[in-house]
Amino acid sequence: MSEQSSTPVLKRSDAIDYEPVDAADGLSKGVLLDESDGTPTFAMRRFTLDPGAEVPKHTNAVEHEQYVLSGEYVVGIDETEHTVSAGDSLLIPAGTVHWYRNESDEPGAFICAVPNGDDTIELAD
Repeated sequence: MSEQSSTPVLKRSDAIDYEPVDAADGLSKGVLLDESDGTPTFAMRRFTLDPGAEVPKHTNAVEHEQYVLSGEYVVGIDETEHTVSAGDSLLIPAGTVHWYRNESDEPGAFICAVPNGDDTIELAD
């Protein structure tokens, strides 16, 4: 068993600040836990996707593990679009082109876990 190097943390929901994501209107991000909280390996973030919002095609330098909390929206991965809803999970490998589109009248929300460190985002054509 490996030795734990961090201290337990409890962060209450009212302590999470949500900020708009520059790359897309209607997408907001709240950092639930990250290196500043002492996480040794992963950062956990919560995103909200407003009705009608679209996130353009892009890639990330790191993988994304996602869990859909609420709503129904489209996630494009490579050339395939998937409609996802609460309870669905996704793995988007590093460098994979992906995008989001919320065609519903309800907001969508998902948890996204990524490795700590730099996550360079590049818009795709």
